[in-house]
Amino acid sequence: MDSSKAALAGVRVLDLSRVLAGPWAGQLLADLGADVVKVERPGAGDDTRAWGPPWFGEGAQRLAAYYISCNRGKRSVAIDIATAEGQALVRQLAAEADVLLENYKVGQLAKYGLDYATLSALNPGLVYASVTGYGQDGPYAPAAGYDFAIQATGGLMSVTGEKDGTPGSQPQKVGVAVADLFTGVYATTAVLAALHRRQATGRGCHIDAALLDTQVAMLANQAGNHLVGGMRPKRMGNAHLNVVPYQVFGTRDGHIVLAVGNDGQFGRFCQLAGHPEVATDPRFASNEGRITHRTDLIPVLAGWMLERTTAEWTALLEPNAVPCAPILELPEVFEHPQVVHRGMKISMDGMPMVATPMRFDGERPVADQPPPRLDQHGEAIRAALASGQGWPAR
Repeated sequence: MDSSKAALAGVRVLDLSRVLAGPWAGQLLADLGADVVKVERPGAGDDTRAWGPPWFGEGAQRLAAYYISCNRGKRSVAIDIATAEGQALVRQLAAEADVLLENYKVGQLAKYGLDYATLSALNPGLVYASVTGYGQDGPYAPAAGYDFAIQATGGLMSVTGEKDGTPGSQPQKVGVAVADLFTGVYATTAVLAALHRRQATGRGCHIDAALLDTQVAMLANQAGNHLVGGMRPKRMGNAHLNVVPYQVFGTRDGHIVLAVGNDGQFGRFCQLAGHPEVATDPRFASNEGRITHRTDLIPVLAGWMLERTTAEWTALLEPNAVPCAPILELPEVFEHPQVVHRGMKISMDGMPMVATPMRFDGERPVADQPPPRLDQHGEAIRAALASGQGWPAR
């Protein structure tokens, strides 16, 4: 996207975060056009710089794939915030920043004079976003927060995995760090709302973004099933608590997702499968009935699905608006014609990465530079601050 069209052109973001949730928010803001300066520990930098293999590049210049996934569009400066000199540099940057992202333990930045109260006194318009595991208050506030633990404590693992009694059944985490990622997205949304409000008030605010709060909010209909219906949702494998049939089925040569969301789709599915009478059976004619009689219906459907290959079912069902999908592995995902057409795989300086999923007027915003090497921009940034120029120009 042309930088002149960037939604956040002119917005300055000071990113003191590391690992995933905070950096994910910083990358989203960078893709939208913000100028993001990432402050890292001298010598080591963000923890994820060491989270390889796989690596891109060689020797001292190599970058871990994990780090690349959430740090494009940023400039890197190495600053030791435990020193008075380092604290002064961060305060200089914060004095001109619009947004500050941090994910230190609660109270840790106050020891260095880099907390919200101190920095907002220097810059009343500062939007200061703190990302932690459990939030800024409460009995668990001092505890370190890790995505895996949050998925456990926040209930997600209790509804993820094969049902009890199935061989190998146990609570299961999701295959990516969804609590971190969702918190990064929620934090970005809050930052944008705070920037909008600042236009009217002239003042920033302190955003308290907690992984546990986000995970509880992400329970969505599962939380509703409990709060409204008094239910205690359990693991159901790939089945859905509120919709039937909505799960994985075996086929003649593999597996397929069948995601029938309403009675009309179920009727078409039965017709196409050659068993229209099942859709008019009083037990199965409505979704409520299919839920009630799930144990009678699913074995019947499972038998039908074994009669065709995954490709045959897909070719039969998709054109007739019966939701279904093959289960692709990562190489096939990036070869999928729709993923290719939409341009979700991008490259910057030869580094392959995934684009931001949003488009503006048909254009996909992408940050203007690849993930930085540690302290890649440090000399220029420190020189600008030392000379009194303030926030350094890109």
